[in-house]
Amino acid sequence: MDRKHITSGSPFEAQIGYSRAVAVDGWVFVSGTTGYDYATMEMPADVAQQAANALATIGKALAEAGGSLDDVVQVKYILPDGNDFEACWPVLSKAFATARPAATMIEARLMNPEMKIEIEAVARVSR
Repeated sequence: MDRKHITSGSPFEAQIGYSRAVAVDGWVFVSGTTGYDYATMEMPADVAQQAANALATIGKALAEAGGSLDDVVQVKYILPDGNDFEACWPVLSKAFATARPAATMIEARLMNPEMKIEIEAVARVSR
């Protein structure tokens, strides 16, 4: 069984003790990812921009595992305010136009009040 731990460079990974993603036998499990720009540790105020940043981070993790957003089979969206979800739809539908994964939206409090969305994904990389 091949197992690869993937990091995004987020300080939370070391502080809390998790990987951005774990790739095992063609499956890639991506941890809940918020909208930080991990290069600058800045969080945009706009929920759609946070979603775009989260998807970029997820995309990088999947690329490191040999895949892409097109390989996602399941995605979970967690928002503290479910009313913000619709503003994200254009970003999400563009990112997952090919994959069209099984999806769930959950309304729940996130770690920091500035966080407006967290995205978790599972992908199957067959290449």
